[in-house]
Amino acid sequence: MAGPPPYRIETERLVVRCWEPRDAAALTEAIDESVEHLSPWMPWMHHEPQTVEDRVELLRRFRGEFDLGTDFVYGILAPDDERVIGGSGLHTRVGDAAVEIGYWIRASETRKGYASEAVAALTRAAFAWCGVDRVEIKVDPDNEPSLGVPRRLGFVEEATLRRRQLPLTEGAERRDVVVFSMLVEEAAGSPIAAVPFTAYDAAGRPTSRPV
Repeated sequence: MAGPPPYRIETERLVVRCWEPRDAAALTEAIDESVEHLSPWMPWMHHEPQTVEDRVELLRRFRGEFDLGTDFVYGILAPDDERVIGGSGLHTRVGDAAVEIGYWIRASETRKGYASEAVAALTRAAFAWCGVDRVEIKVDPDNEPSLGVPRRLGFVEEATLRRRQLPLTEGAERRDVVVFSMLVEEAAGSPIAAVPFTAYDAAGRPTSRPV
């Protein structure tokens, strides 16, 4: 990648930023509220419940990976910078010149367009700051709300890959996955271009690299 993405992004209704250890209690509250909502789709939910102390260590690891430029996990928070709305990330696991975006929203904040708003900003940030050529989103074919996010934002639905996702629980079958993508030259003409945001670096300074 050409460089790291912003540490903090502010959209019209959200703060999307690198996790910090101080977020452990608020993140635990959001996950505890959303067990039934998230468990059918998120493999990491099957390591729950975690203590706040465990969560602090997890968030320290996320911050460390962000600082080292190896992976970029974000919290999605309310404008007060305290209440956790969900989580997302720009993941480097899909190879050179590309990132994968994942996302989840807590149960009480669904159907408000928050996932689309956060993903649009992160997609633009990936192209502008990281210099990637391609952004991918992978969704379980049975997860209709999550399928709607890349479709609304103008991602291209490439294929359904059979048994490509790890099973949710040990001993279960692998799951299918729907792959969506957007290329850098497609961004300006897509709905993501209409989502304004302000970006900040690790020192809290505004930084601007529009697509």
